[in-house]
Amino acid sequence: MPPPRDRKTRPNALPPISAEAALSFLKDTKGTLAWTARDLAGALKTNRHEAEQALALLQAQGYVQPARQGGAARGAPEWMTTPAGEAVSGAKAPRFTRESVEQALTALKDRIQGSNKNRQAPFRITDAVAFGDFLLPERARVQSADVGIRLARREDAKQKNAAVAEPRSASEAKAERSFLRDLRAKSTHLTLRPYADWMRRRTHRDLL
Repeated sequence: MPPPRDRKTRPNALPPISAEAALSFLKDTKGTLAWTARDLAGALKTNRHEAEQALALLQAQGYVQPARQGGAARGAPEWMTTPAGEAVSGAKAPRFTRESVEQALTALKDRIQGSNKNRQAPFRITDAVAFGDFLLPERARVQSADVGIRLARREDAKQKNAAVAEPRSASEAKAERSFLRDLRAKSTHLTLRPYADWMRRRTHRDLL
């Protein structure tokens, strides 16, 4: 979540929470009755001030609401993700075992390594980070793991390892989608997405 424009950047300040990062946290809360600002700060690796700023914006948009009294008595106000928050974050009912998601991630890591060794592949994978509620040890059932994938065109990688920020044409965009679809290998346990820097700043697992 971006800070107000008139706010001066503090020296060594943590990057502000992006909307996408905040929504990724809301997705992780599916199946959780209540959570705190500390949980949000911990998951997104930010400070309490930034977490509370994000909460204020999420509440204003109707994505979160204060939970019933309970946590407040312990000095930690609790929050709930609203149905609107679940919908906008793409949350689904947790239906996979953690073990099955871990197996899918292991297989994906092997495919990434194999693809990067294949000189005929049109792209080279330069970043791959997985995140989601499978990282929470207390969950008996989890959603599919989100995986951020950054690609570099094979010919560009030979020169300067340039990442694909924006496809240069519709045909290249189609080639990128096809590449990611093949990399996913029809696994229902994985959701592959274009890489963004906030994915590495939040809790994640590196697949490279």
